[in-house]
Amino acid sequence: MEEYVKQNSLKAWVLASRPKTWAAAIAPVIVGTAIAFNHHSFKPIAALCCLIFAVTMQIAANLINDLYDFKKGSDGDDRLGPPRATAQGWITPDCMKKGIIIDIIIGCLFGSVLIFYGGWQMILVGIFCVIFAYLYTSGPFPLAYNGLGDLAVILFFGVVAVGFTAYVQTLAWDNTITFCGIATGLVINALLVLNNYRDREQDEKSGKRTSIVLHGEKFGRYLYLFMGVLAIAFVVKYIFTFSYVVIPHLLSSWLDKESLLITILKVIAFPTLVCIYLIPHFLTWRKICEIRAGKALNSLIGETSRNMIIFAILLTIVLCIR
Repeated sequence: MEEYVKQNSLKAWVLASRPKTWAAAIAPVIVGTAIAFNHHSFKPIAALCCLIFAVTMQIAANLINDLYDFKKGSDGDDRLGPPRATAQGWITPDCMKKGIIIDIIIGCLFGSVLIFYGGWQMILVGIFCVIFAYLYTSGPFPLAYNGLGDLAVILFFGVVAVGFTAYVQTLAWDNTITFCGIATGLVINALLVLNNYRDREQDEKSGKRTSIVLHGEKFGRYLYLFMGVLAIAFVVKYIFTFSYVVIPHLLSSWLDKESLLITILKVIAFPTLVCIYLIPHFLTWRKICEIRAGKALNSLIGETSRNMIIFAILLTIVLCIR
């Protein structure tokens, strides 16, 4: 039975904003703020503004995706994903355009506060993010339609989101940001992989050349698993890189045996802690393998978003007690 939604109502806008995907904006801000805490530079107002900006940009990307997929004819009657607001008539195209503009303005207002923390360069970062939200599914060369969606998500939701959340608080960029940014981007990209895996047949018909359309069903199925495994590999690599620097330094001092013991315990405990993420990730992947196709895959969107937050929390624990 189709859900009744009054046109241009609050409920319509909430559904169009796709709250289950907000984890993709929240997780990198959590990780970036944890890095700032790790550097003894936690700034709550900056972190809050980063969070609001990230969520509004995620909503903008969702609304733009909703509008332009409708215009391109990608949201037909055979759509398997959650209903789209424009295609369903819940929000008119003109109202959707206005909503996108208002959402971006709100995000930029909060983002402008970050100029006081990170300098005028934050204006360029903000413009870059707005352009990305537009170019992802629209413009002369939409990234999502040309096999570049995965790379774009890893870059913007990982390196950029984590990196600049940390940067506006620490005014520094180091290996911690790079490793954790890439790892977070990989985890977040699992959501895109799930959506593209579900929509592979419809995407191929509509000319949307995602990586899964280009390389096939089996590739997509294992790409989801690979995203989580590679993310953990980046985090473990970061942990051991840190360990290789610290342990030799502590070994040089016989008077620092207690610190040496604590460091060795951390080297064992930290990789074990972050690897816990692989449990829910693997279980969700097994469900993908069992379902394979159809609307039943929609039930895993919430699970994948939950897994992102689990990853962010585990990595935050490691960063905050390191």
